[in-house]
This record gives sequence, structure tokens and C-alpha cells, in this order.
Amino acid sequence: MHHGSDPLPVTGPPPSLSARRRGLDAGQFTALLLGLTGLALAAITTPDALVWTIIHGLWLLFLAAGLWRVAAVAISEHAPPAPPPAADLPPYAVVAALRHEAAMIPQIVARLSRLDYPADRLRGFLVIEADDGETIAAAHACPRPDWLSVLVAPPGAPMTKPRALNIALSRVAGGLVTVYDAEDEPDPGQLHEAAARFASGPPRLACLQAPLRIRPAADPARRRPFLDRQFAAEYAALFEVILPALARLGLPFPLGGTSNHFRVDVLRQVGGWDPWNVTEDADLGYRLWRRGWRLGVMSAPTWETPPGDLHTWLPQRTRWLKGFMQTWLVHMRRPLSLGWRGLLSLHLTLALALVAAALHAGALALLLGLTISALIYGLAPATPPLAVLVLIAGASSSWLSAWVGCRRAGVPYGLRDMLTAPLYWSLLSLAFVHALWRLVRQPFAWDKTPHVPDKPAHDHRTGRQPA
Repeated sequence: MHHGSDPLPVTGPPPSLSARRRGLDAGQFTALLLGLTGLALAAITTPDALVWTIIHGLWLLFLAAGLWRVAAVAISEHAPPAPPPAADLPPYAVVAALRHEAAMIPQIVARLSRLDYPADRLRGFLVIEADDGETIAAAHACPRPDWLSVLVAPPGAPMTKPRALNIALSRVAGGLVTVYDAEDEPDPGQLHEAAARFASGPPRLACLQAPLRIRPAADPARRRPFLDRQFAAEYAALFEVILPALARLGLPFPLGGTSNHFRVDVLRQVGGWDPWNVTEDADLGYRLWRRGWRLGVMSAPTWETPPGDLHTWLPQRTRWLKGFMQTWLVHMRRPLSLGWRGLLSLHLTLALALVAAALHAGALALLLGLTISALIYGLAPATPPLAVLVLIAGASSSWLSAWVGCRRAGVPYGLRDMLTAPLYWSLLSLAFVHALWRLVRQPFAWDKTPHVPDKPAHDHRTGRQPA
């Protein structure tokens, strides 16, 4: 594969679409001021009506969310079978941004080496920060295929994954590019499928998202059954139900942080990833949409292990929710340019996730309080019928999307997981509070998830450890 001279650097989107510009713009500030003024006037003049309006508004919001999840189950389907292999395979770049991952180097190199794609069409980068000497040394010491090189990112700010990805993208002239994380095990045929789908797909198709599937850690000592199973169900609902439904409707969606496949020329055209957004993947899907490009899904998965205990899960979830806040605020600077369909998707995904995370714990506490009070005093709680309908619709639709997603992903999900799911949802409220505080105090801080190699290798097809 002839690489030629490296293209021009990729530095991210313009300031108007970057999270680097903090705070609200004039339009957002005006809307917030008008909204707060209206609430203050209503609280003074008709406080009871205001309270009931807010309550009914939230009920209707969550009822609509439940109906959307049910519709997503009906609309979504497994990604259609991969088309025949592309006659002329394009050049393919594979990028893994690694930081403090010395122990993971042999595993990720071995897994990338199993990708089924002509070596003369491949170019790969292990991108490592200049101050991470241990990981750099491990990468240079590890035997690698000729197409996979070590790329040391020059010092700079912010020291984030999207900045590292942009540095690698600056070395890629054309063709296709994909991103993997240190813990990933992509299906070996993933590149072939993506190349075939791009070749046979619509001309405005810019990105394909592979499903991310969660399997237990190989070491039983690292397993946390409650968090692991709920995390796997959450991923299954998202990648096997919600994203395929949005793709089938032709709507934009937040990408996963890994296993997304791009046309290089389009990715460079939109400025690559935003170095200042801690969920650069969620943001990029909507920026592609703004420029008239479309997203799709594919069938060949990537397997990952769950974060582990609460001490590891919470910072990761905090970063995700903080990034959702950043992304929503950025794209609400110019909401009309998203179009009504893009704006609808932005709210169905990011905004709804944020509102739900904010309210889960409080709603569960209120429900438990009312139930306990009714039992103690022998009284039936005066619960409005709409509230009961919302409760049933919300829980049932969440369980349904998780159950269907888990069946498609081949991961377990049973009655015990359904009954304990509200406890997991409530933990999201804790992450939401952390995320809001961090957005104000440390908006660009990157809460990195530590990884441990899978030893021995786990066979995700049988669920058994090798003998």
C-alpha cells in the first residue's frame, strides 16, 4: 500500500461546533432567561397550576419515551446480511489510542493482527502520548504486523482520546478508517463487511457503527455480576435496538466510542473529532448529519468487558453523561440547522438520557416512600392513573428493549436482571450529579477507564474458558 505524503493536520471542528467554547451563547442565554422569568411569574401567580403542569409534563415525557422504546423494538432488526465483498478493496486505516495501557499492548496487537483484510491495503497506528514511556516501550517491544506502527503523539492540550485520533487521522490520505479501544476484540471480518456496505450503500453514507457487545471478564475475581449484567443489557438495548431503529429511520445517532468505520475524506471534511468533547463519538454523529451525511449500522460485532466495580463504573458513566451535556449544549447553539429530524433524534438520545438519569433515583425513592407509607398506615396511595400508566410503560419498555437487545446480542437477561434494573437506573442519578459538577469545575477532564488483559482468552462464542 502506497502511503505517499501525509495530509494536512486535523484539528477538530470550528469553534461554533466545539465544546472548547464554554458557557451559553446569546441565543441560549436569552432562552434560559425567558424560561426562568416565565417560571418565576407562574410560581408567584399560579403556583399550584405550575406544579401540576411540570408533573404532567414529566409524565407525558416519560410516556413518550416508553412508546419510543417500544416502537424502536418494532422498527429495529438485525443489520441486513453483509453484501458481497467489494471488488476493489479500499485502503483501510486502523487506529487505537492508548494511554497507560502497557499491560494491554500484547492483547490488542494480537486481536488487531487477526483482522481479515489484505495487509497491503492496511495501515494501523497505536497512538500513545509522549509522556507515557511505559506504554511506548511495551508497544515497541511487542511483535507487530508490518502494517501496524507506533505513533507517539506530540505534547499538547487537551490530552484526550479525540486529540490522539486526530493526530492519527492527519497521517491517513484516503480510503476508510476505524477506531478501536485497548480492550476491544473486533470480529475479524468487520473491515470486509464495512468495505462492502460502503461500496453498495447510498452515496451519502459516511459512517457505519458496529454493535458493541459485553461479555464477562475472563478472570472470575474481576466479575461483578450485578453491574456486569446490567451494563451488558444497557449496551444491548442501545446497540441492538435503539441505534438500528434510528438508522432504519434515516436519523442521526450518537456513535459508540469504538468500532465506527468512516470514509476518510468525509471525516477530514468535518474536522475529525472534537478534542475538547469527552464523548467525541456522540458529537461526531450529529456533526456528520449537519453536513448532509448519513449513518448506518452493521452486523459484525466488537466484544468488550464491563468496567468492573462501582469505583471504576462511576467515573466512566460520569464522563459519558458529562459529554452528553457538552454535546447537547454545543448542538443547541444552532438547533435549526439540524432540521426537525436531527433535532428530534438529538432529544430522543442525549436529552432523554440526561433527563432520565437525573430523575431515576428521585422517582424510585418517591415510589418506595409512598408504598411504605401506604403499608404502614393501611391506606391506598392516591396515585393518579396517568402516573401509574407512565410507571408501567416506562419500566416495561425498558425491560422489553433490554430483553430483545440481549437476545440479539446473545447475552443473558432474566427475571432477576429485570427486578434489579431499577437499582442500576438509580445509580445513573449519582453519575448525573457527578457529571454536572464536573462539567462546571473540570469540563475537559478525561476520566479514563483502567483495563486489565483477558487471561486466559475468553471464547465469546461458547462462553467457556479454554482448557
